[in-house]
Amino acid sequence: MLVSPWRADFPALSVLESQGQVYLDSAATAQKPQALIDALCGYYTSGAANVHRAQHQPAERATRAFEDSRIKIARWLNASSPTEIVFTRGATEALNLLAYGLEHLIGAGDELVISALEHHANLLPWQQLALRRGARLMVLPLDADGRIDLDAAQRLIGPRTRLLAVSQLSNVLGSWQPLQPLLELARRHGALSVVDGAQGVAHGRHDLQALACDFYVLSSHKLYGPDGVGALFGRGEALLQLHHWQFGGEMVRIAEFEHAEFHAAPLGFEAGTPPIAGVIALGASLDYLAGLDANAVLAHEQALHGKLLDGLRARAGVRLLGSPQAALASFVVDGVHHADLSQLLIEQGIAVRSGNHCAMPLMKRLGLDGAIRVSLGLYNDESDLQRLFSALDAALELLR
Repeated sequence: MLVSPWRADFPALSVLESQGQVYLDSAATAQKPQALIDALCGYYTSGAANVHRAQHQPAERATRAFEDSRIKIARWLNASSPTEIVFTRGATEALNLLAYGLEHLIGAGDELVISALEHHANLLPWQQLALRRGARLMVLPLDADGRIDLDAAQRLIGPRTRLLAVSQLSNVLGSWQPLQPLLELARRHGALSVVDGAQGVAHGRHDLQALACDFYVLSSHKLYGPDGVGALFGRGEALLQLHHWQFGGEMVRIAEFEHAEFHAAPLGFEAGTPPIAGVIALGASLDYLAGLDANAVLAHEQALHGKLLDGLRARAGVRLLGSPQAALASFVVDGVHHADLSQLLIEQGIAVRSGNHCAMPLMKRLGLDGAIRVSLGLYNDESDLQRLFSALDAALELLR
């Protein structure tokens, strides 16, 4: 029996368990460790203050903790410097920041390349940028395993490509994408590269210096951190190409009525009061994760994922989407609507997600209107899967 040794570190799980709930929706948002909760309470009870502005002790304390979190994220991603980390309010805002900040580099007839599996957050900003600038949005197809087709990428990424934006780990198919050859193609043609790490960052440490992408975005809430916080990594030279996109306090260096001058990254892209408490709490979550045995976490997740796939494949009529490699599995059942099945699972206390998972174009290409997704966190164990499979069997008995 696979048991998570970290389950007790997440107090919400005992509450959910007392309510008869099994949480299997970590790809949407992860539960939070006690370390995060302590950091939030500590910040608010010891004196909240704004950052980078005042000289009094509460402000200095808040600024120091805020900037310590920037250092922790840079260390987690192996960035060259903390100045390559820009705080945002989520991966979605980070991607919109890029779409507006790089707009001046895109002209009529230029090509922006994404893949067919992208989350709406890594589709719509580029779609709208292409519409604003008269550029073309190119879509890389997938192979049978749910991975970006590299032969097609060789044909579609070319001299007119200005930007490549792809996910690291699919939030629907659970497939790691072949980033290295894709990023190499982009570099060969002088295109900027953006990696959506919202899912991938929560499953293993990723060395961004080795990956050598220009930009990488993440959401805190999937990385066992608070919601309303995200981060944008930008390689030093790439950050210099960004134009400012939001304006206000904090990011301005000199302001006159007729003109203004702005800070460079990172402060120049953090207009207004940032999510101070959330950033500090994210730093606490990273401290917690850094204290775990990374190999043990990975082995646990892989073993649990294998049992999830085996259990789904063993049930007649269940069809997996793609060939999931990590963290999650999406599936449909022949002759059963996903919404009906999801409702019966939820009534039995199984917290899973049903729908298009913010990837409508992918679902249309798969000929589906939605699917059920089961997603795992490091706190899940085999007992959760046993509850899932018992509920699934009971639901299918009613529906078929």
